Amino acid sequence: MTSTVLVLTALEDVTADLVIGALNEREVPLVRADPADLGAGLSFGARIGAGAPAWGGRLVTASREVELGEVAAVYYRRPTPWAARYGHLPAQQRDFAVAEARHGLGGILHSLHGARYVNHPLAVARAEFKPSQLQLAAQLGLTIPPTLVTNDVEAAGKFAAEHGHVIYKPFRGLPAGEDGHAGAIWAQRVDADTFDDSLTVMPHLFQAEVPKTGDVRVTVVGHQVFASRIEAPGGALDWRRGDWNDLVHTPIAVPGPVKALLHRYLDGLDLVFGCFDFALTGAAADPASWVFIECNPNGQWGWLPDAPAITTAFADILTRKEAAP
Repeated sequence: MTSTVLVLTALEDVTADLVIGALNEREVPLVRADPADLGAGLSFGARIGAGAPAWGGRLVTASREVELGEVAAVYYRRPTPWAARYGHLPAQQRDFAVAEARHGLGGILHSLHGARYVNHPLAVARAEFKPSQLQLAAQLGLTIPPTLVTNDVEAAGKFAAEHGHVIYKPFRGLPAGEDGHAGAIWAQRVDADTFDDSLTVMPHLFQAEVPKTGDVRVTVVGHQVFASRIEAPGGALDWRRGDWNDLVHTPIAVPGPVKALLHRYLDGLDLVFGCFDFALTGAAADPASWVFIECNPNGQWGWLPDAPAITTAFADILTRKEAAP
């Protein structure tokens, strides 16, 4: 009988620790593993064949082991990138080892028969593309900011002239530098007079600035929805930029029509969990005031005031005990 929860994440992951603690309190069998420990810290053997149409075998970590057929749910958090495991190798060998590990062990962990994934890593990878997010949100009927993705200086200038106040935001976070520390580029206002040929080197995402009255983070776990209005000192354009200890959180009700669209959004991307960011432009009770900014399919939530309730929701969905909508 399948009963084990497999948690795939790096060693230091406070968010995963919260969920693991809740599962331990329920005495749910679980195994925590970082696929990048492949080697002395992680071994596996998986078989498939005639009469056994699903992968079976055993995954063994330094402290736990699990039969693949006993995995009922996979909590896919933030495992260490494969490249870190093979960073000591010459480039060709490193790239080969990374590809083999991703397609070999990764392929097995992506294909556990009958397991519920929160979320499936391939679904996460698809859902991280901001252009896809914005298109799906718009098609569903959510309000989005006018947006331009371009590397054309003239197109960027015309967009800025059309909308007046324009912001730039990156598609992804900055990778770690040579010192191992990752930086960040926040959403920021841009001046069209500064546009030059350097813009042609890569795609840029420009949006008309939303005249917002506040920001909202909505965390959806299965059927459950948690929302918090966020106020940053001085009304910062991007609340992530300052000291998070200075943020003011207030519970907020999500209008029924918006809530329904969030569930449809997740269903459309084969997700069961997502962290949505919205800008409010008016009364919170008016669905038209909720402007979709983005959805992180593997977002952080441990810092939110309702983290204990979100933790419980994760434990519920991983053990298939979530309440009916």
